[in-house]
Amino acid sequence: MKTYDVIVLGGGAAGLMCAIAAGQRGRRVVVLEGSNKIGKKILMSGGGRCNFTNLYCEPGRFISANPNFCISALARYTQHDFIALVDKHDIGYHEKARGELFCDQSSKQILAMLANECAQVGVAVFTNCNVGLVKQKQQFSVRTDNDVFAAQSLVIATGGLSIPKMGASDFGYRLAKQFGLRVLPTRAGLVPFTFTGVMQRLTERLAGISLNATLRTTGAEFTEQILFTHRGLSGPAALQLSSYWRPGGSVRVDLLPEQDALSLLQKAKATHPKSLLRTILMDRLPRALVIEIQALFWPEQAETQLAQIPDSTLRQVAAQLQAWEIKPAATEGYRTAEVTLGGIDTDELSSKTMESKSRPGLYCIGEVVDVTGHLGGFNFQWAWASGQAAGKAA
Repeated sequence: MKTYDVIVLGGGAAGLMCAIAAGQRGRRVVVLEGSNKIGKKILMSGGGRCNFTNLYCEPGRFISANPNFCISALARYTQHDFIALVDKHDIGYHEKARGELFCDQSSKQILAMLANECAQVGVAVFTNCNVGLVKQKQQFSVRTDNDVFAAQSLVIATGGLSIPKMGASDFGYRLAKQFGLRVLPTRAGLVPFTFTGVMQRLTERLAGISLNATLRTTGAEFTEQILFTHRGLSGPAALQLSSYWRPGGSVRVDLLPEQDALSLLQKAKATHPKSLLRTILMDRLPRALVIEIQALFWPEQAETQLAQIPDSTLRQVAAQLQAWEIKPAATEGYRTAEVTLGGIDTDELSSKTMESKSRPGLYCIGEVVDVTGHLGGFNFQWAWASGQAAGKAA
């Protein structure tokens, strides 16, 4: 049996940050990672450049049954604290849209930084650790294929269900339930939509076409790029909205989010009366998309000059352009989801330390907890902040 002060289950972003914070306090820490290497999601994130935080991180960017839960941890370890760590290791980075920060070179730099920080404070890291029995008597004991580890504090940092090919599983949820913690229903988030029937055939024909649009569903809207795919609808706006969409619900698409479509069409009618509707719209939307929506919205007006189209019809066309209602059949699910919504109920945890209220010494951090960020570095910031909160207490 190997004895430590803190056992961290999971060598991802949250687990490594927790191990660093605990190690800096002089705690003897071990990280047990089930796969063959630590930080796999770090390595693949941001197209290999790791969108490691966001300059505009705030609680409103997170989804949870208790939206106030994340406030404490995010306030005590901010995006600027993590940026300072990145600066300390001389890692170059740049800002993309809306405060998103990416490495100039590679996400490997972020993982190397975390591994280096772990090494500096004596954190032991074991990979290929298949955890079997976990018990608590006077202390926690964790049995793996090769050894038994014991500690006063146990941290569940096992992640969610997204991207199972990288080793994602429900282990963290099962373990939380074993210790009496409530787990809220989970579902895939930040994931493309899929369609059936006519809409699926349309998206397949438009595969590869992208444009700026506003997507809306109950309680949320996002204006960013959308991308038509062979299976459905992707791109940042679709991914963002997927975290709010519920099965059976509709999505409204505004194809001209920066304009008043009716004013545009009425002005065109006055200034270019002999033009066709599609000619005017092809100046603002991809040609292939205009052809498709013409067949959907105004096939009978396809060859009619604007001067001959009644204003009432133009109003209908404008409404369709700015409130096109589509109904996803589903999402692509955990296979391609960037995050898992739901998870360990935050009512079970201290917002300051991430410790279980009912099971002293047990901590839950990162994606396994019911806190999910928007696209753009927010989920990494939650990993850093919740990891720090637990590491300073465990």
